[in-house]
Amino acid sequence: MSRSARYAVFGHPVAHSLSPRIHAAFGDQTGIAVDYAAIDAAPGAFADAPADFAGSGGDGANVTLPHKEAAFALANTRSDRAQRAGAVNTLVRRGGTWHGDNTDGAGLVRDLTDRHGLDRRGRRTLLIGAGGAARGVAGALLDAGVDGLTIVNRTPERADALADALGEPGRVHPRYLERVGESGEFDLIVNATSAGRGGAVPALPRALVGMRTAAVDLNYGEASVPFLAWARAHGVREAIDGLGMLVEQAAESFALWHGVRPETDPVFDALQARNAALVSAD
Repeated sequence: MSRSARYAVFGHPVAHSLSPRIHAAFGDQTGIAVDYAAIDAAPGAFADAPADFAGSGGDGANVTLPHKEAAFALANTRSDRAQRAGAVNTLVRRGGTWHGDNTDGAGLVRDLTDRHGLDRRGRRTLLIGAGGAARGVAGALLDAGVDGLTIVNRTPERADALADALGEPGRVHPRYLERVGESGEFDLIVNATSAGRGGAVPALPRALVGMRTAAVDLNYGEASVPFLAWARAHGVREAIDGLGMLVEQAAESFALWHGVRPETDPVFDALQARNAALVSAD
């Protein structure tokens, strides 16, 4: 009897993840049987987790915080966009080895463009963070035509390393976090840190926000609240959380695994309605 294909998301923590719900909805929509679980892997245990998963029938996996750079290291082959990012959020089993890809950037751009009607072309952009999440979207933002990308991070060396990896010194500018206010206003501010999970927000000056600034947090749910609250308090034109990006990058992963790209709007709308109901119940 042939084994059934299995899929999962690896993270730490990961119990809150909406990915199993999203992929189940994609499976219902496309008529594809989906066995998808959330697997908590502490940083010290992640190196062996994908191999163990493959041994139990795993054919593909998503990778979330804090493992995206570690997933890049363990992948046997990598897509061009994963190579550019230096981070992997999607693993595909090919010929007994793991192929790494990164769908985060494509997911973010599709959400901003198709769902929010946000034209990124010519937008002066600030990226906060230089870890796996930031690495996944930086290249896609450049490809989408932003007018310069400024990168700040709590550890300046990581911002420098990401800027160097992107290979566009004329368009990418690392800055010290405490001096970013000297850079002036930005049209797009993207928070790619996980600080919101602890209820915190990076120390950012009001001078970053202009009349047409849009703020995006790659987190969703409670983790996005601190940064988006800061953004709204400082008068951003639009504040966007990461739920739409999550659905869009999941659809990209689903297509890599199953060869068909599902419709995302019904799934996004259902999750939005669910979140609204939960908030009303509180």
